[in-house]
Amino acid sequence: MKIGTIILAAGASTRMGGEPKQLLHYKGQSLMRRISETALATQAGPVVVVLGANRERIVPELAGLPLTLVDNAAWQTGMASSLKTGLAALYITHKDIDAVMVLLTDQPLVSVGLLLHMLDTYVNNDKGIIACRYDDQLGVPVLFDRNYIEQMLQLEGDKGAKWIIVKHRQDCIEVPFEAGAIDLDSKRDVELFAQAQLGTIP
Repeated sequence: MKIGTIILAAGASTRMGGEPKQLLHYKGQSLMRRISETALATQAGPVVVVLGANRERIVPELAGLPLTLVDNAAWQTGMASSLKTGLAALYITHKDIDAVMVLLTDQPLVSVGLLLHMLDTYVNNDKGIIACRYDDQLGVPVLFDRNYIEQMLQLEGDKGAKWIIVKHRQDCIEVPFEAGAIDLDSKRDVELFAQAQLGTIP
């Protein structure tokens, strides 16, 4: 199977005071570089990174990686536009993809093992959505069968992957990922995570 991966990295990190969270470091790597290398390590198919705000600062973090960078000029309108931008970039060049995985940059504990487990779950079951469960909710990382691409392309505003998961709960398999609750959205999130990790994020 060929699985396309979209990494959403277009946001302005407003709750971080404008400092791009994509450039925060964990275990010697920026979160941007880390999630990109993690996605590539699955060797499942093409990887697309959607950029918007702070593009000039983020691009150098991806130097030398075999992935596609696309710009979302409408990143300020919400997550839907970034998701659609990534899907368009994937589908134009890889119409034969079987499914799409969606990742964010601000979940530092996403691992290759988790993504491979999600891929294996998809291959060995007949459900169209594989979503992670944490904090009593389902969310990203998430994998959608290609049958959902049309619905994803119709999303607007702040409606993202979670909206489709909820709408099609009966076609979804849950993968436990409690560490998914750790997402670095604000300076306070970073402080708490740094304390828990003995200061590995400066």
